[in-house]
Amino acid sequence: MGAFYPDFATPFADLLAAVGTRPVAVVGHARPDGDCIGSQVALARVLAARGADAVCVNADLVPRRLAYAARGMRFLRTDDALRLPPETLAVFVDCADHARAGERLRARFPAPVGSIDHHLSNGGFAAINLVDSGSAAACEILTGLFLDAGLPIDPPTATALFAGILTDTGQFRYNSTSQRSFELAGELVAHGASPAEAGYELYERESVGKLRLLQQFLASLAMECGARVCVGVLPAGCFAATGTTAEDTEGLVDFARCVDGVDIGVLIEERPDGVKASLRGKDPLCRLDLVAARFGGGGHACAAGLNQKRSLAEFRPLLLAALAECLAEVDLARAAGSPA
Repeated sequence: MGAFYPDFATPFADLLAAVGTRPVAVVGHARPDGDCIGSQVALARVLAARGADAVCVNADLVPRRLAYAARGMRFLRTDDALRLPPETLAVFVDCADHARAGERLRARFPAPVGSIDHHLSNGGFAAINLVDSGSAAACEILTGLFLDAGLPIDPPTATALFAGILTDTGQFRYNSTSQRSFELAGELVAHGASPAEAGYELYERESVGKLRLLQQFLASLAMECGARVCVGVLPAGCFAATGTTAEDTEGLVDFARCVDGVDIGVLIEERPDGVKASLRGKDPLCRLDLVAARFGGGGHACAAGLNQKRSLAEFRPLLLAALAECLAEVDLARAAGSPA
């Protein structure tokens, strides 16, 4: 078997050398998902095994369903991270840009030593950037890097990495899933990851509140743009009403995406200061990362997100207009014979 990421061999070795045994914060994005937590835990564990004083830093708590993948790992919230020694280095993982971790963490770590990411919109904001938009997950990149470098992957590290690959490939269903995804997932199982444990912890432990939140979301679904866009809304106050939190929105947008005939699924969450939108597409031609970028967001071709300080009433028609333009471009590309 050849190297999974041969072009990253030298820069990854440089990153390991730069960290050495120094204190290092492995920083992930706010409202972390499986790939974020998995990549944070795995990289921190590997760096710690090499003698570094590694800690994970995130603006938000580890989601309940991902706690199994973070067992034994120290996570700091923003306030505590601001008190880390001034010589602490930072490596950002699964962050499309420097600000995804939050402005306070961006200010605390203005010059990250490394960035490991798979977002199409990542332009490289660290001294050493290991960014591959062809990878399904940051955990996929890290797994390949660890194997290529001959670094030990113990069962907890394999568990964290498997969680990231499983969630960011949509259980190996999304367009980003490749043969490499399966090969690396198989390696992780060989190193101690349990697919049964991951399936149970990630997908079979929903709370009653989450189901009530889903009920609200499904009741709000509306077909737009000639029934090619399905939009669902979580209104202000829905978390208090259902006994849930923002982390319980994970996966809801996929119910809008999976409707037969729909090209793009949308979740819009009302917030006190504006809205948050998640966009999911079926065809990479949609380039939802570019749609999100028009509103200050970003992400992948088929999965992107954004935040806006606008009311729902003001934002929704603007987003629908942008999505209609996106679909028109997709139709032109398809007519011209562009590959899906």
